[in-house]
Amino acid sequence: MGAPLPPSIRVLERGWLSANTVLLLDGPDACAVDSGYVTDALETVRLVREALDGRRLTRLINTHSHSDHIGGNAALTHAFGCAVAVPAGIAGAVATWDEAALLLSAADQRGERFTAHAVIQPGDRFVAGGMRWEALAAPGHDMDALVFYAADHRLLISGDALWRHGFGILFADVIGAGGGLDAARETLERLARLPIDCVIPGHGAPFVEVDQAFESAFARLQAFEQDGSRIARNALRGCLSFTLLERGQLALDTLPAYLASVPLYREANQRYLQQAPDALAAWLADALVHAGVARRSGGFLVPTALG
Repeated sequence: MGAPLPPSIRVLERGWLSANTVLLLDGPDACAVDSGYVTDALETVRLVREALDGRRLTRLINTHSHSDHIGGNAALTHAFGCAVAVPAGIAGAVATWDEAALLLSAADQRGERFTAHAVIQPGDRFVAGGMRWEALAAPGHDMDALVFYAADHRLLISGDALWRHGFGILFADVIGAGGGLDAARETLERLARLPIDCVIPGHGAPFVEVDQAFESAFARLQAFEQDGSRIARNALRGCLSFTLLERGQLALDTLPAYLASVPLYREANQRYLQQAPDALAAWLADALVHAGVARRSGGFLVPTALG
């Protein structure tokens, strides 16, 4: 079922390399939520400019710090002169451009440094798109993540805390200090108590099947709780799919060495799977092919989206 949205909201639905960008329109001004991945930055600027239709982009707000949500921040700032607000928990990492804390170097991803002009704390309120929004803490996928809730309109901008069929990778359990599982459960339970008619996720189309989305998310969470190795397998599949979309191909003969060189893959394997490099690479390539995400072609792993 499609999700009817107020005319003051425009959702630029992207894909899995770049998160959605949500535009909240207020007369001659607009506020954006999230900005996509750095390799799509020029396209992000073009799409935002078209959607603004002459309006001024005055604010850009991030739900969390991952590369597919902050990668267009610098480009949008340069193009439109907007002020950037980030969750308070990531402000230090942004200010010093700590690529490990931002999961750029840890996952072999890229980003363009930007300046954060303000921070948002859980409980902060703001008006955008003619609506009153409250920032709510949503740890789990990112331990400092926020979601934005418009109670009067029963509308949630959920980032990667809730998708139509699940939620984002639990990085804290894969390469951090842990606690992602418990945090994700607390977040989902808290959000599930809210009156919500429509969710605008970080990836995928806005949806009104809210109860089913929570059922799917809790089912995935329970599977992770019962078998921790599923957390790692989910992370490995998701991150390598992302890298394939960014690069266009990966050589199969160098895949074992690549996985051993990148902290996320190496640590996920050490913590949960304990596979030899060749075995891990073979399993991961088979998993992406079986899922229809990739295919083998001339010694390379290629994303199916590229033909």
